[in-house]
Amino acid sequence: MKKLAVEVEETNAPELKRNLKSRHLVMISLGGAIGTGLFLASGNALHTAGPGGALAAYAIVGIMVYFVMTSLAEMAAFMPVSGSFSTYATKFVDPAFGFAMGWNYWYNWAITVAAELVAAALIMQYWFKDAPPIIWSVLFLGIIFLLNIMSVRGFGESEYWFAMIKVVTVILFLATSFGIIFGILGGGDPLGFENFTIADGPFHNGFMAIFGVCMIAGFSFQGTELLGVAAGESENPEENIPKAIRSVFWRILLFYILSIFVIALIIPFTTPSLASDTVATSPFTLVFENIGITFAASAMNAVILTSVLSAGNSGMYASTRMLWTLAVEGKAPKFLAKVNSRGIPINALLTTTVVGSIAFLTALTGGSLGEGAVYGWLLAASGMSGFIVWVGISITHYRFRKAYLAQGLNLGDLPYRAKWFPFGPIFAFIVCLIIIIGQGYDIFASGGDIEWLGLIAVYIGVPLFLVLWLGYKYVKKTKLIPLDQVDFSSRKKTSR
Repeated sequence: MKKLAVEVEETNAPELKRNLKSRHLVMISLGGAIGTGLFLASGNALHTAGPGGALAAYAIVGIMVYFVMTSLAEMAAFMPVSGSFSTYATKFVDPAFGFAMGWNYWYNWAITVAAELVAAALIMQYWFKDAPPIIWSVLFLGIIFLLNIMSVRGFGESEYWFAMIKVVTVILFLATSFGIIFGILGGGDPLGFENFTIADGPFHNGFMAIFGVCMIAGFSFQGTELLGVAAGESENPEENIPKAIRSVFWRILLFYILSIFVIALIIPFTTPSLASDTVATSPFTLVFENIGITFAASAMNAVILTSVLSAGNSGMYASTRMLWTLAVEGKAPKFLAKVNSRGIPINALLTTTVVGSIAFLTALTGGSLGEGAVYGWLLAASGMSGFIVWVGISITHYRFRKAYLAQGLNLGDLPYRAKWFPFGPIFAFIVCLIIIIGQGYDIFASGGDIEWLGLIAVYIGVPLFLVLWLGYKYVKKTKLIPLDQVDFSSRKKTSR
């Protein structure tokens, strides 16, 4: 049977341009997940939970993210819009839920842009210790803004090459690691599994350590949902989105699992330096130094800098498109819906840039870059919002599929169908919820008096989301959409 094509709906709303190719989508998804979580935090995860615990945690979270991505892909291939899960939540759950999802995601990435500006400035101090850090932050903000204002293809190309640098680095790392393991590089004998069994390995510190690493792994995988936002500007989304999903996820999981596995074989998980999240003690740096690459730390610093720029670039793109969608749907001021001749939502981009800059300036209030108290709170709320998005995607997909079947529509007509429904979204929902609840575990487990300000900072993203959701629901008097009233016909026009 012929696959369901996107129906054309005439609209006076300004339109974006569908100029993202399949290779752009693949690299945007890869680049969204490979970053400091792999290059730096993987060593800390290994040190905390041991080889077995780290591998188990990343596998659990990786499977959860797989189901989130397949849920998103089913909806994105069916209805490729830049509003992505915000639009889907509005149509398939409740307009108030979609409103909260959209503003939550915009806020998440706008603050992330500020965080990446701070990180980039600190990274540049590795080479230029005497230069004022704010100079680098302003420079990188300008670069990110220019990459986003040129055209969506310009954004796609920049992300393609940013991601390519990270992918090549991981491949070189794995090749080097296997050379060491088999005694080809480094001048040593072939390695066995001795490092897995030292101390109380392979499951160091038991179950609670695995639980703690699951939270680290969750943050590492955040950004994969960018594929859904990019779907609104992709060429032939009905074919390219499923293709990207099928190829990207397994590469990401393979990179993480294989990297942690070979690090555990080469470096004892009891090594104290693994607990530090610095470039000099990154497991990638340590492995490259193992074969005599003296400039390994500097090279990894450069790679991590491209990761930071990539995250800032993606953050600017995602938050701009989400803000534009909210404006088009009447959930944000109308002037934000303006699109220029290159298909760029110019006012949404300028607004996001200003908000990100203000958030960055709050980092200076403590007298030193990154120590601002207000900035710390903003960053904590932003970190929680990524997990809230994944919960929302799982809920929305569950409702989408139930409504689709309730109206007697044929699943065979979907351009892409998520496997293992309803287990997939239910599993993802439960795992995400556990991770959200467990964010404050360290505070409660410390054994001393509870640090209430720290606890509030950890969970502040949850009440912010609830205020957006319930506040809009109260003002607009919205209700949960009955399954038989979900509208599957009103889909955006896809111009080639």
